[in-house]
Amino acid sequence: MANMNGLQQRQIDLGDAAKTELRTQFAALCYRIKDDKLQFCIITSRRSGRWIIPKGWPMHGETPTDAAATEAYEEAGVRGKIKSRPIGVYSYYKVRAEEDELPCIAVVYPLRVKRVLTKWPEKKQRQRKWVSRKKAAQMVDEPELREIMLQFKPE
Repeated sequence: MANMNGLQQRQIDLGDAAKTELRTQFAALCYRIKDDKLQFCIITSRRSGRWIIPKGWPMHGETPTDAAATEAYEEAGVRGKIKSRPIGVYSYYKVRAEEDELPCIAVVYPLRVKRVLTKWPEKKQRQRKWVSRKKAAQMVDEPELREIMLQFKPE
């Protein structure tokens, strides 16, 4: 178990568990304070080009926060300090193929960005943008994610 900020997280064992229709992902709300203003890092999805936050599937042997931090690095090219307590959950449908939608929930962890990289694994597949809280909330499609952004209080 990883111990972060006094909370214990268990590593995920993906074993032979039966898969349900609803899937869970772990997301990173990547933020920084620049010139005393809060900014969020948002990225485009690979398939549709919608503005989203980095998120991904549970990873065998990793904690939820490890998985969220890995996605922030791979998808957005950022590294930082992630909090072990989630700040919210939002739902969406992941489009996999024509007319095939998978219902998902994303558990959101705040990640205070310390380093913005110039090279990262998915740089050529996505756009990355730093925007204000208000602008980020306008750019994402999911109402619950929008609310998480609007209510977020950086520490």
